[in-house]
Amino acid sequence: MMTESHRELFNLNDRVALVTGGGGILGPHLAAGLADFGADVAIVDINTDRAEEVATMLAERSGRRVVAVGCDVTDPASVQQMVETVEADLGPVDILLNNAAGKGRDLEAFFASTEDYALETWREISAVNLDGLFLVAQQVGGRMATRGRGSIVQTSSIYGLMAPDNRIYEGSFYLGRRIGTPAVYSATKAGVIGLTRYLATYWAEQGVRVNCLVPGGIESGQNDTFKQRYGARVPLGRMARAEEMVGAVVYLASDAASYVTGQVLAVDGGLSAW
Repeated sequence: MMTESHRELFNLNDRVALVTGGGGILGPHLAAGLADFGADVAIVDINTDRAEEVATMLAERSGRRVVAVGCDVTDPASVQQMVETVEADLGPVDILLNNAAGKGRDLEAFFASTEDYALETWREISAVNLDGLFLVAQQVGGRMATRGRGSIVQTSSIYGLMAPDNRIYEGSFYLGRRIGTPAVYSATKAGVIGLTRYLATYWAEQGVRVNCLVPGGIESGQNDTFKQRYGARVPLGRMARAEEMVGAVVYLASDAASYVTGQVLAVDGGLSAW
């Protein structure tokens, strides 16, 4: 017998969501989506000023409780302090959007060729993209497991599922800089998928679901050449918009996905189907 409206399955009222990378390309959109469905939200970012800016805008827009917390996700002590601050301000975390990622301090080093890639840069990127996700999941997921509930959504990338087609980068620029996808990006984003599946089975008996969002390429400052070349590789014929990731995250975070764990949801316009 159906006892409630299916619409209520997406209701996040009075739940607490923690969004790392909350000041980045995706974070503000995803946090806004969670707030729109009723969640109180912690905007977490290494750039505290940006986190506070996003939190202020979201609180005014949504009317929900929103806090900003600075955190270096590569530092275990910083992560622990951040989680303690969030739970002191908002209450126990019900939803973790494990979304932080970075390109490092030196963009030239980040976009270097595979043959010339510095191990120092590899480790710097890995520390954020993979180690950081583990440290945040360790702190938040462990608390969720103790309470017997929770939903974790981790952000990977289409290039964690498949290799980039390097032909699309000819004549391609991002914010005026020649770009490509370095091996460390693909390796760490593939690692996020593996970590997701591991944690999903590890915490399943404690009622914690862990899933993975895999965005396709998102418009965020690329030149027209790149947009056209990338779009030509996608069945839907274009890049994604950041707000097009929101529905998938709300679904995975909510009770609508109560029997979904360990899954990898590609929101990629069909790119991985070809």
